[in-house]
Amino acid sequence: MSQGSSEDTLRLFEQYVVPNYRRYPLTLVRGEGSYVWDEEGRKYLDLFPGWGCNLLGHCPEPVVQAVTEQVQTLIHVPNTWHMRPQGEWAKMLSERSFGGQAFFCNSGAEANEAAIKLARLHTPPQRYKLITFERGFHGRTFATTAATAQPKYHEGLGPLMAGFQYAPYGDLEAVKELIDDETAAILVEPIQGEGGINLPPEGFLAGLRRLADEHELLLIFDEVQSGCGRTGHWFAYQHFGVTPDIMTLAKSLCGGVAGAAMLTTAEIAPSLRPGMHAATFGGNPLAARAGIATLEMIEQENLLEHAQRLGEVFDSRLQEFQTECDAVQEVRVLGVMVGLELSITGSQIVQQCMERQLLVNCTQDTVIRLLPAMNLTEQQAHDGLDILCGVIRAQLEAGAKPSLEETRN
Repeated sequence: MSQGSSEDTLRLFEQYVVPNYRRYPLTLVRGEGSYVWDEEGRKYLDLFPGWGCNLLGHCPEPVVQAVTEQVQTLIHVPNTWHMRPQGEWAKMLSERSFGGQAFFCNSGAEANEAAIKLARLHTPPQRYKLITFERGFHGRTFATTAATAQPKYHEGLGPLMAGFQYAPYGDLEAVKELIDDETAAILVEPIQGEGGINLPPEGFLAGLRRLADEHELLLIFDEVQSGCGRTGHWFAYQHFGVTPDIMTLAKSLCGGVAGAAMLTTAEIAPSLRPGMHAATFGGNPLAARAGIATLEMIEQENLLEHAQRLGEVFDSRLQEFQTECDAVQEVRVLGVMVGLELSITGSQIVQQCMERQLLVNCTQDTVIRLLPAMNLTEQQAHDGLDILCGVIRAQLEAGAKPSLEETRN
């Protein structure tokens, strides 16, 4: 592959790549742990590695080794054959969650598509509706776009797929009012990710479980962003003592390699009967080996406990920052899921951080979202927070723009 400058790469994209992403003018060429390097050799501390996919940082050695070994023996075979790594991977996920069985696919949207199909197939034919939640995010396929209760993702795509009804996140009474004889399931992120790292109000998830049981509905947890150890437990639901009927996983499931899964109980699983759903590359040998290596690395390096300690560092530092900075509206942290809600727009903060060689994300216009690696060091966390807090202070001194919401008010 030819080498060049970032300008050369940008020209390639302008000519040959569909411009559906808003890309930053950086060309990344190498990653190691929580650092990445661009084409000009600049080094960046990455607190949003892989858009939440690189939970173990960039190029974690056990994952690299597992994939390297596997690619030399068997890259892909269809799911009409058995592959030992896929079976072992399913067993490991089952043992660390609520038991049951796994359907493997390639992305969070695919996992949620499978969950939506399973909910309809498992319930009586007249039951086709799913209740989802405002500010939730479930993917960009046609069904998962309809499941995503954010109008900005619906513009120009109507009419959307029928059957999705939206309730405010945290509002059990609103959910109760939506349930009728045509409702099949409730689909919810136990912790909303793209919506701003929104933690569930006390009793909310338990209330959803109770409503699902009372009305014979399926309860589906979308843990695409919160799962696989990010919160300091294997899965976010384990913090709240509420077990779903179906759970979807992706992003960090394979340590940066593409892979996703839908988990469900052995009683519900047979409803996804042969011929009704499939994923050509789902559970392929590379993803399976990467998924196994990811789970093993988390356990062998005690990263669940480390994620909890990192969460305490982020929470303590940002709570302290809130006391001195009026622009900080709320701090929301669980493990290495971090949300800092501001009264000012966050896009310039992301840009200024990048210029100071720190990579962060802004969602919902005003929430700085961090999804750092579980094996980030405490010193790296402090280094990143020093830059982030300094940038926010500088933005305020320069007269930062109020958020869209503040402008409307």
